[in-house]
Amino acid sequence: MAFNAFTDYLLLEKNYSKLTIKAYSKDLEALSLFVLKTYNTPNIDAINYAQIRSWIVSMVEQGITNRTVNRKISSLNTYYKFLLKVGDITKNPLAKHKALKTNKKVQIPFSQTEIETVLEALNSHDDYESVRNKFIIELFYTTGIRRIELTELKLNSISMANKTIKVLGKRNKERIIPLLPSIIETTKHYLIKREALDNIVDNEYLFLTKKGIKIYETLVYRVINDYFREASAKVKRSPHILRHSFATHLLNKGADLNAVKELLGHSSLAATQVYTHNSIAELKKVQLKAHPRSKK
Repeated sequence: MAFNAFTDYLLLEKNYSKLTIKAYSKDLEALSLFVLKTYNTPNIDAINYAQIRSWIVSMVEQGITNRTVNRKISSLNTYYKFLLKVGDITKNPLAKHKALKTNKKVQIPFSQTEIETVLEALNSHDDYESVRNKFIIELFYTTGIRRIELTELKLNSISMANKTIKVLGKRNKERIIPLLPSIIETTKHYLIKREALDNIVDNEYLFLTKKGIKIYETLVYRVINDYFREASAKVKRSPHILRHSFATHLLNKGADLNAVKELLGHSSLAATQVYTHNSIAELKKVQLKAHPRSKK
């Protein structure tokens, strides 16, 4: 199994993030364990599609969603394409595989009122964690960055002079996002509170726990979920919903789709277009209200 060469390829040639490479590795390890137990085969490089198909069936029977199964098979397909490229195999066993059908998930964004309610509630507290959490929520909503991008922000990622933030996105692609005037004061306030922490361990990182260590993804999720539980009845309350709200609200106000694509760090317009269903609904309302023939 050319595992080390594959991970080097993902890191050095494809510029995948360490988090993505870790996910790919776990998927390959899961298949390896399955074929070893089921077929007593120690090497997934030599297995056939029937064996992979039985792995797919076992995952579905365990209740793993089609969406997750497709993601795992995508990791595997990338691996076999790599083996073809380097000449370790002559045929990709997944060449004729068709992805499992999935239902498109409709992400419901937070309303502007819900977001303002949360931010107003945080205004009444001046302790470090409240100030940091307000900054986190505002940054998600005004820049549309991903959760992993936020946790990896460095102190020098923010330029107060240029009023911009530098974000390292998927495949180590860097983008510069302007900071709105509304968040500048929040940024300054947070930096003062951060500087006053008793013991800063991970000084290079922007967001820290009150113990001075780099903030982690589960904490960020908990922050968003806990605060929005009080303001929103939506089932899903996550950093991604704030990213979704950012994109949807921009499009509702007439923002150019290509501009939103650049802000989000998407590689294609297709990825950005998933956010347009809400803006289309908003446009229908405007059209119905304003068009001369809407009353006919």
